[in-house]
Amino acid sequence: MKNLLFFEKQNSLKQSGIGRAMTHQMKALELNNVEYTLDPNDNYDFAHINTLFFESYRLLKKLHKRGMKVIVHGHSTVEDFRYSFKCWRLIAPIFNHLILRMYRHADAIITPTQYSKGLIENYKGVNCPVYAVSNGIKLEEYVYNEENVKAFDEFFNIKDKKIVICAGLYFERKGIRDFFKIAEKMPDVEFIWFGHLAPILTQSKIKRAIKKRPKNVIMPGYVDIKVLRGAFHRADCFLFLSHEENEGIAVLEAIASKLPVIVRDIPVFSDWLEDGKEVLKGKTNDEFIEKLNYVFNNDMNELKENAYKKVEERTLEKVGKQLKDIYEEVNEKKA
Repeated sequence: MKNLLFFEKQNSLKQSGIGRAMTHQMKALELNNVEYTLDPNDNYDFAHINTLFFESYRLLKKLHKRGMKVIVHGHSTVEDFRYSFKCWRLIAPIFNHLILRMYRHADAIITPTQYSKGLIENYKGVNCPVYAVSNGIKLEEYVYNEENVKAFDEFFNIKDKKIVICAGLYFERKGIRDFFKIAEKMPDVEFIWFGHLAPILTQSKIKRAIKKRPKNVIMPGYVDIKVLRGAFHRADCFLFLSHEENEGIAVLEAIASKLPVIVRDIPVFSDWLEDGKEVLKGKTNDEFIEKLNYVFNNDMNELKENAYKKVEERTLEKVGKQLKDIYEEVNEKKA
C-alpha cells in the first residue's frame, strides 16, 4: 500500500499550519511503516490530497478516471476563512466553491477535530465518510532546552517582566486586535506576537492596529526556531484569542512545552480541553486579563500536567496509526 501525499505549492506552504501538517504526516506515516511519495508522477495506490486549489482538483479528477481512491484533508472550512485575508468577503464565494468542490468529490475526508468533522458533514453535497484525526505533535521537540531559552533571552533581552506570547498570522479571526487591547491595559507585561502576513494580504484595519499597537507589544515576525521554542519555555503564558479554529496547532505546541494556556471559549476546544482543568478559558477581554493575573499569581503545575496528558494522545505515532487504519479502510472499498 503506497500513498501519494499531495501538497500543492509545497515551498510556499512551509511556514504555514498546512506546511507543518505536511511534515507531521510524513513522520507519522514513517513511524507506522506506511510507504508514501510526494511525487504525483510516481507509482502509488491511492492519494491523500492536502490542498484545495486548481492543481489539486485536476489531480483528483485524473486519479478518479484511473479508478483510484482519493482522500481529501479538511484543513480548511468555510467558517475559518471568515475574517482572515484582505477582501475576504469578495474572495469567500470562490474559496467556498473550491472547498466544496474538493469535499464533494472525495472518497473520504480527514479533518483535525470532531468540531471540524461536524462542520464538514453538514455541508450540502458531502456524502463521503469524514474522519477526525489530529495534526499531531512531535513531543520530543518541545522538551525544555536551556540553549533555546538562552537564544530567546539574547534575541529579546527582556528582564524582570512577565511575558505573554501568541503565534499566528495577522488575521482579525486570530484575535490580534484584542491582543493589543489587553496589552494596553497591562503595561507592566511584555506581549509578543510571533508570525507574519504579507502586507498585500493584510486587512487595512489590522495594519492600522499594528501601527498603533501599545509599546509593550513586540512583533518580531518569523524568528529562528530556537528562539521560538525558547519563547514557549521562557514565557509565563500562551494567550490564544482566536475566534475560529479547526484545531490550533500553536495551542498543541504551547501545551507540549508545558506553558500555561488561555484560550477563547470556542467550540473547537470544548470536547477535549476543560476550563480550569487543562487550560483557562475566557470570552471577553476583561476575563482574559483576569485569567492572566490568575496565571501570574498561582501555581499552574497541575493545569500544565493535565494538559500535557491531552497532547500525549496526539503523538505522531498515534496519528500515523489512525491514518494507516483509514487508508486501509478506504482502500478496501475499491471497486
